[in-house]
Amino acid sequence: MTEPEPLPADEDEAAEDEEGDEGDLAGRFLRLEREQDAELRALSPFGAPVTHVYHPLQYAWRPHRRFVRRYLRTPKRVLFLGMNPGPFGMAQTGVPFGEAWHVREWLRVTGAVTKPPGEHPKRPVLGLSCHRSERASGRNVPPTELPPPERDRLLGPCDRALARAVGLLGVGLVVAVGRFAERRARRALAGAGP
Repeated sequence: MTEPEPLPADEDEAAEDEEGDEGDLAGRFLRLEREQDAELRALSPFGAPVTHVYHPLQYAWRPHRRFVRRYLRTPKRVLFLGMNPGPFGMAQTGVPFGEAWHVREWLRVTGAVTKPPGEHPKRPVLGLSCHRSERASGRNVPPTELPPPERDRLLGPCDRALARAVGLLGVGLVVAVGRFAERRARRALAGAGP
């Protein structure tokens, strides 16, 4: 397999971080995400079986922001909802459901990814240069395996953010990937109307 050629940056990364109207749809969504990220980072540490927690919106903010700015310009009727990022998808790129090759070559999203604090030695973050693909090779700790008090304090902010995102984006249909995501969507959106 040949190495992909680097993509030219759309603009200087520092300049792009300052661009965009924070009042437009993408800007409001990014603000919602930052608020949720801050709320999640403020949670006290999880106990066993959790050993490492990655926050892709911290160390992979640039490609994530570019993805949102490029593809979230208008309201969205459909939202795909997954449970949590795997070690070779969003955890590498900051892009939901985004293996590095697809993010670079198909979505044409670029941006620097830094190392997360407390990186797992068997799950290094390589960013957009990661060559591994998302298969059943990694093992995340799903929320269902957390003790109930830890699970509840994690899922509360997630449910609130999902309800806010659905309202902000004008979503009419949530496609849940897996039963857990479906149950959480039903719970978070129960009072949201038809």
